[in-house]
Amino acid sequence: MTNDKAISNDAVGASFIANNSLASGMKAGGVYTVQCFDKDGNLKWEDQSHNLVVNAGLKDMNDKYFAGSSYTAAWYIGLVTGPGSGTTFAAADTLASHAGWTEFAEYSGARKAAVFAAATTADPSVVTNTSSPAAFLISGAGGVVAGAFLASVSSGTSGVLFSESDFQSPGDRTVVSGDTLNVTYTFSLDAA
Repeated sequence: MTNDKAISNDAVGASFIANNSLASGMKAGGVYTVQCFDKDGNLKWEDQSHNLVVNAGLKDMNDKYFAGSSYTAAWYIGLVTGPGSGTTFAAADTLASHAGWTEFAEYSGARKAAVFAAATTADPSVVTNTSSPAAFLISGAGGVVAGAFLASVSSGTSGVLFSESDFQSPGDRTVVSGDTLNVTYTFSLDAA
């Protein structure tokens, strides 16, 4: 007699993982470009440096766009000087309090208006004043320029400091009376 046994096992498994949340992010950043021309219009040097958008600038941007607080479209570019190679920038800097640097003022007039063109409709969206650079005519004894900043007022410390930037290598630059510094600021928002 033959005894045949058949054993059969079936196993079915399934899993489903759902991620029902949407994540969205944004990256923002700016670049200052500074060109120095001598009194005869010859390019002496050029520097391009990334900025630090300070905490006050981030708050101002969110307040204006999302919270609907009063908006001012006027922005001004200023220049930074020392203290020498020890120039430092910090996220907590404000226009009234920035221990790591002082404002360079050896030029004619006040801070220069940043006249921005309409932002691009793209990713990233870019706004810039390259078609109308802020021009600083150096006067007096000249001095050392270490970087640039963007503020909401043409003079004084009562406005908003949006961003600040330190020159890249070789660092601080000497300017003399008669030089002209043309400064552009380009700011980008990128969906991340």
